[in-house]
Amino acid sequence: MDEISFTPRELDVMSILWRAGSGTVTEVREGLDEELAYTSVLSALQTLEEKGFVRHESEGRAYRYFPTVEPENAGRSALARIREAVFGGSAELLFAQLVSDRRLKREELERMRRLLAQRLDEEES
Repeated sequence: MDEISFTPRELDVMSILWRAGSGTVTEVREGLDEELAYTSVLSALQTLEEKGFVRHESEGRAYRYFPTVEPENAGRSALARIREAVFGGSAELLFAQLVSDRRLKREELERMRRLLAQRLDEEES
């Protein structure tokens, strides 16, 4: 599963499943910021299942849905699309945009620095 792509609504649904680990249509619906009809949430979950991003198990009269793709994999795919579409393929420009965010805390920036140092060490090996 190389290309992972979600519509905004699908991403909202996946976000709930990633945080909770699983959910019924009702549970997902209750976790959404916007009020959607039960059938709209069900439709989103069925579409995600057709794409292979969720699976379901019977739970009484309902289905419980489980994510089959990790958020890190989805994030990697989304960032690659953003890097290509917005930053002309430049990871450097994407990174510059990320670190220029004034809302980042010092601790986050320090963790980023450590990650960069680790990555540079890997390149030298």
